Amino acid sequence: MKKILIGLVAAIALLGALALVFRGELQMAVMYQMMKPEAAFADTAPPAAPDYQVAAGWAALPDRDDNADVLPKGVPADDPATSDAAAVDVFFIHPTTYYESDSWNQPLDDATANTMTDDSVLTNQAAVFNGCCRVHAPRYRQATLFAFFDLDGDGGKAIDLAYQDVVAAFEHFLTHFNQGRPFILAGHSQGALHADRLLRDRIQGTELQGRMVAAYPVGYWIDGSNGIPVCETPTQTGCQVTWNSGAPDLQPFRETAGDICVNPLTWRTDGVRADFADNLGGVAFGGEQTLISEVADAMCKDGRLVVSDIRSDAFDSEFMGPGNYHIYDYGLFFMNIRRNAAERVAAYMAAGVQP
Repeated sequence: MKKILIGLVAAIALLGALALVFRGELQMAVMYQMMKPEAAFADTAPPAAPDYQVAAGWAALPDRDDNADVLPKGVPADDPATSDAAAVDVFFIHPTTYYESDSWNQPLDDATANTMTDDSVLTNQAAVFNGCCRVHAPRYRQATLFAFFDLDGDGGKAIDLAYQDVVAAFEHFLTHFNQGRPFILAGHSQGALHADRLLRDRIQGTELQGRMVAAYPVGYWIDGSNGIPVCETPTQTGCQVTWNSGAPDLQPFRETAGDICVNPLTWRTDGVRADFADNLGGVAFGGEQTLISEVADAMCKDGRLVVSDIRSDAFDSEFMGPGNYHIYDYGLFFMNIRRNAAERVAAYMAAGVQP
């Protein structure tokens, strides 16, 4: 029961990240009042910076047991988690798990945020990549959720501080862990925003672009301005995929027609609906990480991923308002993402372009 409650608490907190993608005026006003830090960013001493030289600076590393190694019940026996001998690395940037108003950025010793990251995000998102790759996920001074309501003010400064940590972690990853190997860049929500900036600032047009198997900056408004091509087929490499999930009648907060949507059931952008039978299995927050087959369909339309129904009570489709599936961007399509990452890695390695 304790494990289930922890999972539910983490899920509830993660649901708050929907404000990055879909939110109504009333919800925004309530969150504004509850989560706005009292002090201005300039008047607040930032938390101590992370030290990526030590293991505590990382939520997941391939040479230790952590929740990025979890396999959901029902995953086929011939699809084990990889050893640290895998040929490809993953750099995964977790979404917002800090919702306090005490600071614009998470203190790295905040146990609540770290537990949410470890017990929900790693198991339901980062773990999709453990079938193909060595998973690395840094802790960072993530911006508190309110920052995304204030992108042009102090919130933007908090996001920039978080991004500085992500850049430092990525540089450490490249130098000390990756050391010239192929890699996948992935993230969700706030993590996808930071991944988008890494693609634009550090990867596009450099030798790193040739080593990048693919990028999965999922759950944020990605419009292609980072310079990385959009994946048009399931085995294309050197490209990016992203989507934002919601019901057909969900009203997005902003215009999405210019955003990238790659269907995680077909890995194409053509707008063709994929049926429930195409879904290899999803994993919900909490419980025992059980695989649920044919849980959702999907279709790209006007820059959004439209899901007509979720066929499982394990996914609370009403919790954050009818039709808002933001926190399930990975979970609804867990096995399809897992298989696709392995297929892109295989295609990359078979092409013989790796260092």
